[in-house]
Amino acid sequence: MNQPPVSIALEKLNIPHQIFRHETPVDSFEKAASDRGQRPSQIVRTILFRVTEDEFALVLVAGAGQISWKILRKLLGRSRITMATEEEVLAVTGYRIGTVGPFGLAKPVRMLIEASVLKEEEVSIGSGMRDTAVIIKSADLKKALEPVDVVELFE
Repeated sequence: MNQPPVSIALEKLNIPHQIFRHETPVDSFEKAASDRGQRPSQIVRTILFRVTEDEFALVLVAGAGQISWKILRKLLGRSRITMATEEEVLAVTGYRIGTVGPFGLAKPVRMLIEASVLKEEEVSIGSGMRDTAVIIKSADLKKALEPVDVVELFE
């Protein structure tokens, strides 16, 4: 089987991690956590936002909680931001929605880590491949993303 692009990028950074391949397709957040033997708070979503026409920000959020748009707009210094479209996600990250991880991106983007991600010792992130995840220590994730802003995005 092919090695996921996020794993390849982590290997180049000498960051320890594991690859987890689901035996059946993942159709929910809960199934992803259950299959991986993790709590939902250990599943990290990597969400791309469009800040301006050609500026994007990638936000890592643990669990199913909804981030505060008000706080995110303030942090990004914009009164209006939107979630990136499916086409923008593919163009900026090189990955399809549902597989996005913060490494091996097609284009450089500003990254933010929601503080809840670092409350878990171990988390899973998108691997760049469908039904496959990368499991990594949160401290290693932060180290690999430096310099990165750790922010509070929940109200």
